[in-house]
Amino acid sequence: MRTIQRLSINLYLATSLLLSLTTSAYATMPNLSHDQTVGSVNCANSFCHGSITHWDESNVLQNEYTTWERLDRHTQTYQVLLNKQSKLIAKNLGLKKPAHESKVCLDCHAHNPATDQRGERFIMSEGVGCEGCHGPAGRWIKSHTLAGASHADNIENGLYPTDSPVAQAKLCLSCHFGDENRFITHRIMGAGHPRISFELETFTAIQPAHFRIDDDWHKRKGDYNPIKVWAIGQVIASQQLLNAFADPKLGRDGIFPELVLFDCHACHHPMSEKKWTPRLGVGPGRIRLNDSNLLMLRAIVRVVDSSNAAEFNKRIMQMHQAVSGNGDPTGISPTESAQKVAATLETYVMLIKNQSFNLPQLKQVYLALIDEAIDGQFSDYAGAEQAYMAISNLSLSLAKMGGLKSALEVNRQLANMRKTLTNDETYQPKAFAKQLADLKYTVSQTR
Repeated sequence: MRTIQRLSINLYLATSLLLSLTTSAYATMPNLSHDQTVGSVNCANSFCHGSITHWDESNVLQNEYTTWERLDRHTQTYQVLLNKQSKLIAKNLGLKKPAHESKVCLDCHAHNPATDQRGERFIMSEGVGCEGCHGPAGRWIKSHTLAGASHADNIENGLYPTDSPVAQAKLCLSCHFGDENRFITHRIMGAGHPRISFELETFTAIQPAHFRIDDDWHKRKGDYNPIKVWAIGQVIASQQLLNAFADPKLGRDGIFPELVLFDCHACHHPMSEKKWTPRLGVGPGRIRLNDSNLLMLRAIVRVVDSSNAAEFNKRIMQMHQAVSGNGDPTGISPTESAQKVAATLETYVMLIKNQSFNLPQLKQVYLALIDEAIDGQFSDYAGAEQAYMAISNLSLSLAKMGGLKSALEVNRQLANMRKTLTNDETYQPKAFAKQLADLKYTVSQTR
C-alpha cells in the first residue's frame, strides 16, 4: 500500500511539474533556433547595451555589451581554437578541418548557426556572443525595445529565458558537459581537451555580472535565489549524465561505454596508488559513474524530501550496482536503471522551486553535505570538487542571513580546503574529510 501511495504522489508531482513549469523552462535552445542571428554588434550602441558605465535611471544596466566585450571570457572561446593545443587536438582526432573550422569545436567555442541563418553582421570569431546565450535576435531585437514590451513578449519572440534556473542550467550544461546535440566525448578528452569542471551557481557568480537583481528585476522576472540555482543545477546535471548514459548514440563508444560519463580518477592514477574504497559497493577494478552531482542531490533530498531520502539513496545504489555489472536487484538493465533514476529527478525540480531555503534549511543542507564527507562519500575528487563549490555558495548565503558566528573563520577554513583540492592527482580524501569535520564544528556554533 505504501508503495502505491508513493507512486501516486510521484505521479501527482510529475503532473504538477509539467503543468506549473512555465514554457520558459522548455524554450528552444539558442543553438537549435531557426531564427536569424544578427550579430552581437547590433547590441553595441551606447544607447542600447554598449554604454561605458551603467545607467542608474534605467531598468537595465545599458553596459551589458561593454561588460561582455571587455571582461567576459566567452569572448575568447573562439580564439582558443587557434592555439597550439587546439591544433593538436584537431590533429589527434583526425578532423578534416582545423579546430576553428570544425563543427564539433565551433558548436561550443562559438555561436554556430547554420549558414543561411547568419545575418550580414554576424562574426564567428567573437566567440560565444550575446545570441549564443540569449538566442538569435532576428524576431526580438526590434520588439524588445518597444514601449510596453514585456519579458514574456520577448521570450515569445525567441529571447532565451536565462532568468529561469532550469533553462539556464540546460543552456550552460549543454556546453559545459554536453547534451544530445553537442557532447564532449572521452575521445575529445583523450585528444587533449581539459577535464570538464562545472557548477552552475559558482560559474554564474564568477561571471562578470551584466544584470542587476533589484526590485524591477523581481517585478519583471520573479524570485532569484542562488541556492535554488545551485540545487536545480545539480538536478539538471544529474539528468544530463544519466540521459547520456542511457542514450545509445551517446552512451557507447564502440564496444566500450562512453568513458567520459565515469569518474576520471578511477582509472587515471598511478598503479602504485591503492585508492579503491567500498563506497558504492561495486567492487574493486570497476569504473564508476561520475556521481558527484548525485552526491549533492543526496544532501538536498535529505532536506526537501526527507521521508523519501532513504528510498532515493537506495535507488541510486541499485543503479551503481547495475552499471558495475553486479546487477540491479530489481532485474532491470543498467540503462533502464539509469532512466528510472533520471525520471525521479523530474519531481525534484518542482520540489526545489517551491522551497524558500530559509536559514534552518540552508544549515541542514550544509551539514548534510559535511556528513557525506565524514561518511566517506567524497573519496572521488569530482565529488569533493562539487562539495567545495556547494559549501562555498552555502557559506556566502548563510553569512548574508546572519547564520555564521564567524564568517572570517569559515573563509579561512574554505581557503585551506581549496589548497587540498588544488591538484586533482594528489587529492587526499581523508584530509578533505577532516577539514569538513572541523568546518562542521565551526558552523554548528550558532549566533
